[in-house]
Amino acid sequence: MALTLEDISRIAHLARLELSPSDSEKMLSQINGFFGIVEKMEAIDTDGVEPLFHPVSAIEDITLRLRDDIASEPSNRSGNMQNAPAAEEGLFLVPKVIE
Repeated sequence: MALTLEDISRIAHLARLELSPSDSEKMLSQINGFFGIVEKMEAIDTDGVEPLFHPVSAIEDITLRLRDDIASEPSNRSGNMQNAPAAEEGLFLVPKVIE
């Protein structure tokens, strides 16, 4: 998919940018270059290739360093609420910002 100068002009208008004709042509070649790279990547057959969660895992075994999601200390709701400017029934009260 290649863009045209009219597409660049429309995108610039939507973004409220003022581009000179030379800047528009430079932007056109850069964006079409990006699309060319994407088309090359889409042309590669990736059937049977397992996705990597990290690029380094292609060369060495990496384990995720995630800890179990458990409470490490008991909840101290009353202590946490001491710094709240306004609280009610253990909940923070905040001003209404949308009417």
